[in-house]
Amino acid sequence: MPSTPIKILLVEDDELFRLGLRVRLQQETGLEIIAEAEDGETAIELVNQNPLDVVLLDVGLPGIGGIEACRQIKQQNPNLPILVLTSHSQKSLIARLIEVGAQGYCLKGIAAEKLVLALRSVAAGASWWDETATKEIRSTFAFDPSQPDSENSSKLSNPLTHREQEILSLLAVGKTNQEIALALYITPGTVRVHVHAILHKLGVGDRHTAVVVALQKRLIKNDLMIEE
Repeated sequence: MPSTPIKILLVEDDELFRLGLRVRLQQETGLEIIAEAEDGETAIELVNQNPLDVVLLDVGLPGIGGIEACRQIKQQNPNLPILVLTSHSQKSLIARLIEVGAQGYCLKGIAAEKLVLALRSVAAGASWWDETATKEIRSTFAFDPSQPDSENSSKLSNPLTHREQEILSLLAVGKTNQEIALALYITPGTVRVHVHAILHKLGVGDRHTAVVVALQKRLIKNDLMIEE
């Protein structure tokens, strides 16, 4: 039997670019554009009105803008993946996108095949940060022990939010997503989002390495390893 198509909300204010995306994506088997929006407010409404698997979101939107739209969508629908497609690549933007819960980021101009792969990956629960974003993430949050322990260097050496530190501490004692969700009174999907953000902030590929790196960089305390 054929698999259920991935249902996509396309959010882009440039009408011609949106049309091109729609035409290209609809050529792909297994992808279905359910709805389209040209601003953040409409996107939020459409998310609440349609069963969706992924949101493909531009950042430079009129109205509340893409970042705020992303934040509100994730707040209301923590399990709905958002893939950002934008022409901007500033470090501050990438950091904000991680903070508001985006699962991925692609620069406009990406090859269509890669965009399709990114959509499929994000819809399946993985993250997708293109090479540019990954480099920016690693350089922004690089740990330099030679730097004085000033407030600014502390922020850079520990890019994790308080919630991410809590989750990483629980990962360190072997908790599963389900157990972490129960402990912190959040959904497993929200835990998964935070774990993806942690991996990308630390520039690692799996949870075990994330814990090792976090302990080496003193992002979480060693005594957390023996807490029940």
